[in-house]
Amino acid sequence: MTSSAVLLQFLNGLAGASSLFLVAAGLSLIFGVTRIVNFAHGSLYMLGMYLAVWLSARVGFWVAVPVATAAVAALGACIEFLLLRRIYRAPELLQLLATFALVLIVRDVALWAWGPEDLLGPRAPGFAGAVEIAGGAFPQYDLLLILLGPCVFGMLHFLLTRTRWGILIRATTQDREMAGALGVNQRWLFTAVFTLGAALAGLGGALAIPREPAGLGIDLALISDAFVVVVVGGLGSIPGAFIAALLIGVIKASCIGLGYSKLTLVAEFVVMAIVLVMRPWGLLGRPQGEMRGTWIEVPLGRISKRGALALGLLALLLAVLPSLPDQYLLVLATEMLVFALFAASLHLLMGPGGMASFGHAAYFGVGAYVAALAFLKLHWSTGSSLLAGLGAGALAAAIFGWFCVRLSGVYLAMLTLAFAQIAWSVAFQWDAVTGGSNGLVGIWPDTWLASRAVYYYLVLFLCGCAILALWRMAHTPFGYALRASRDSSLRASAIGIDVRATQWTAFIITGSAAGVAGALFAFSKGSISPETLSVQRSVDGLVMVLLGGVHTLTGAVWGAAGFTWLHDIMVRSIEYWRAAIGAAILLLVFARWRLSA
Repeated sequence: MTSSAVLLQFLNGLAGASSLFLVAAGLSLIFGVTRIVNFAHGSLYMLGMYLAVWLSARVGFWVAVPVATAAVAALGACIEFLLLRRIYRAPELLQLLATFALVLIVRDVALWAWGPEDLLGPRAPGFAGAVEIAGGAFPQYDLLLILLGPCVFGMLHFLLTRTRWGILIRATTQDREMAGALGVNQRWLFTAVFTLGAALAGLGGALAIPREPAGLGIDLALISDAFVVVVVGGLGSIPGAFIAALLIGVIKASCIGLGYSKLTLVAEFVVMAIVLVMRPWGLLGRPQGEMRGTWIEVPLGRISKRGALALGLLALLLAVLPSLPDQYLLVLATEMLVFALFAASLHLLMGPGGMASFGHAAYFGVGAYVAALAFLKLHWSTGSSLLAGLGAGALAAAIFGWFCVRLSGVYLAMLTLAFAQIAWSVAFQWDAVTGGSNGLVGIWPDTWLASRAVYYYLVLFLCGCAILALWRMAHTPFGYALRASRDSSLRASAIGIDVRATQWTAFIITGSAAGVAGALFAFSKGSISPETLSVQRSVDGLVMVLLGGVHTLTGAVWGAAGFTWLHDIMVRSIEYWRAAIGAAILLLVFARWRLSA
């Protein structure tokens, strides 16, 4: 590769880094003040793109950019005032689910307003040409973006360090209670900060349309990149976000320039994992507290007569279900059982373990893929393939968990997300093995399990035994040691509990259970795709646990059944089902917080 090509690729990385910094700066600013991990920040960026494309055709590009930015800023102010203001003291898990619900709602709003097709934006007037650099052509607009990033960073630095408003922000960030006691109106300060963060996201989206089309899937793709930048730089640190954006942008551009374009999807998450392992709070971050909220389970104890009767009736219903004329119920019940095991495994990690995982789908998906490959490529039996899925889930959890248990709070959750995205990237790009974006097909069980009824009974038996084992484990010495490590790691260590080993063991156990669930899911569907490991699947698991209740052992099972049933009904009967599910999640979040407050 020539030196001129290297230079041009480096400049291209700087242009991408400037665009990414605009979004990450807003996300970091919002977290630094409000302590909310805003999953909907990518949706604000997406709206900025759509609005800019729509307005450019009517008023021109340079007018459309500020108007779209102002519109997204106003929407951000409404979101903070009407929704987020009510859950500032809620656990991070509830806040994350609330902002993810906004992702679903905003995506369907965009689908309704602009349709499913990508929209191409115009070239920026006055910057549509190219300049010659080192014997090669480089777009003028990208040079503008390279200059814009440092300018925005300079203005934010001046705003936060040289103005009274910035002093109030820094004071509130460091000590909310003291700032409130001194008369700082935190409510309106939070609204102003969220509005500024939303404006930066909208500006980033509006300025991106000459480089890429506006599409519905860009929200989650962008928020994943922004999370990486914010976490690598340090949560709440604007200078850290600027440095991390430059680092990520240059590394991704280098991968493309060196001919390893497939590494671009995974390189940033590898960087994130390395930085968090070596410097747990990011490059310029500060240690964060544990995830907010209490994790107190209702003891299992003895089952009451009413509870025993309910369980007996449920067992009878599950046993006779194959005899019912509607066979679709059998398919739906099989899926409910699989996700009940998936949610129960996540609950053991979150409830007794107190470790929120945003990437639990990694073990589910790895188990599904390994079982499918063992069945299709190695021609193993269904039983052996299921065992392979169990082992793969355990191995993935052992590898990922070994790094994750060295962190806590939001950083632990984000590292689980990073590892899940690495696993997703491998499945998405390794065409020769995983089938790439097309996935794998023809994963049907052996002849003796070909009947849906027989396979249903197998799933019922395996999932039932695994869930009972997870429940029992919560009331063994290991379960009590896990709860002790959750409640006070210092006291647990003082009485001889190896906290990291206990939490790592919990990762392995829950990963193996999720791996079995993924393997069963693959054989029930007959095919799998990278969606099996996606962020959406991980969030689905969080919703299931929340729906049933984090504070109960059986809640995850009921939550999985309810969510699967609700999702099935909405997908089949409501056109904009994502928005409907998002609204249901919001109602659930507010109801849970009101009950616990």
